[in-house]
Amino acid sequence: MTGTYPHTRLRRVRATAWSRALHRETLLTPADLIWPLFVTEGEGVEDPIASLAGVSRWSVDGIVARAKEAVELGIPCLALFPHTQPGRRSEDGAEALNPDNLMCRAIRGVRDALGDKIGLLTDVALDPYTSHGQDGLIDDAGYVLNDETVEALVGQSLNQANAGADIIAPSDMMDGRIGAIRDALEDAGHINVQIMSYAAKYASAFYGPFRDAVGSRGLLKGDKKSYQMDPGNTEEALREVAMDLAEGADTVMVKPGLPYLDIVRRVKERFEVPVFAYQVSGEYAMIEHAVAAGAADRDTMVLETLLAFKRAGCSGVLTYHAAHAARLLNG
Repeated sequence: MTGTYPHTRLRRVRATAWSRALHRETLLTPADLIWPLFVTEGEGVEDPIASLAGVSRWSVDGIVARAKEAVELGIPCLALFPHTQPGRRSEDGAEALNPDNLMCRAIRGVRDALGDKIGLLTDVALDPYTSHGQDGLIDDAGYVLNDETVEALVGQSLNQANAGADIIAPSDMMDGRIGAIRDALEDAGHINVQIMSYAAKYASAFYGPFRDAVGSRGLLKGDKKSYQMDPGNTEEALREVAMDLAEGADTVMVKPGLPYLDIVRRVKERFEVPVFAYQVSGEYAMIEHAVAAGAADRDTMVLETLLAFKRAGCSGVLTYHAAHAARLLNG
């Protein structure tokens, strides 16, 4: 601490709006946001998600329209997640490898309409495609098999890269998948396709509405604690991040977001790399429920929580409030 009262009055620089703006340490802009969107079958379809008020599944043409909206708002990147029809789900999640699956059609639709005006981040995991709702292949006891799953994830990554994805985002938490995917991308000539690793993804209670959105909640057998992280662990998160960076991840993600800002800060300070966080569906739903109950103002709460991510060290945030926040920030 330098200076003493009254020679130093910390309130002095807070007295006017212009001075507060001049001294603000952390800034939030639309360029800090990634907008997650859910893709569904059909044409002209908007399918509202009951547990995610204000969020819908969109057919490919709707995804293209949202992409155009994002460009206008200054949002640089979309994150795409498929709502695979039950008849296309299987024990081995083979639909993930179909070059004409929902994800690939959405990628091509946006790419054809907008070229490189917007980035496309695509989820790599098998849970949107498996009949059992797990992120990987399972044995007879229901245990998720690591190495066999990694092989499938490599094929899924190449499928999305071939369709035009800019960022491959493995959310599965299998050991060794980043190195295997990076090698495969290099060998296939996709040298500029980025990998954003879900490096510290916790076995969290905040994912429920997302599972509704992709249609896996009622399918999930057991839990995901054998591969997603224990919420009580910090040092393990640093080991996960270190391994993923060593294997070729360009950026890393912490998930969930707000309850894990301490992990964001530890990762940023330890590794000095771009760190992203996912303000997950349960976090979004809590804000919307608070607003519906008259307990909070949506605009101020959305911007304050997103600013907290930036202050903790995030380079960007995946948030379902992206479009709303961008409109507020654009004035």
